[in-house]
Amino acid sequence: MERQFIMTGIGGQGVQLAAAVVARAAVLEGREVQVFGSYGGMMRGGATESTVVVGDGPVESPPTVGSTWSAVLMHHEHAATVVDRLAPDGVVFVNTSVVAPGTVTAGRVVEVAATDLAVTIGGIMTASMVMVGAYGAATGLVGLDSLEAASRVSLPSYRSRHAELNDLALRAGFAAVDHGTFPAWLQPADAR
Repeated sequence: MERQFIMTGIGGQGVQLAAAVVARAAVLEGREVQVFGSYGGMMRGGATESTVVVGDGPVESPPTVGSTWSAVLMHHEHAATVVDRLAPDGVVFVNTSVVAPGTVTAGRVVEVAATDLAVTIGGIMTASMVMVGAYGAATGLVGLDSLEAASRVSLPSYRSRHAELNDLALRAGFAAVDHGTFPAWLQPADAR
């Protein structure tokens, strides 16, 4: 079984780091993973997207995918191209602090006020970690312990002081949604 995950936003929201955390968490849980990040020429404000493909065995899909099982939308500006690639039975997590609630209607929608939660815990820059925590809780694709461990090893050394804040953000996101809300989504549509 393979599952695709695309995360998109604007530069500076931590999209690349958050996708790396999901990928490393899956590896820690014994899965095979491929990751592909892309971003525009601007460090802040430009388009940023990362694709993660997770498999129980060797990953056959390239990390650039035509359709995706799941997506995380951190910002509305570059969300349309990802929503267009969402599989009919896919799930999309929407940061409603930035994207108006009800804006995305494709697939199964999980709305999380990630930026608001990040501000509440004391770090607006951790909004992407809030979303990753919510993603893990709702889909069951990766667990909270693995996300926390992966977050710590994914941080560059000059950002290690943020490790505890990232853990708080992951936990806040994990608590923001029902755990295991969508376990059937982990099975391919033709196996259900």
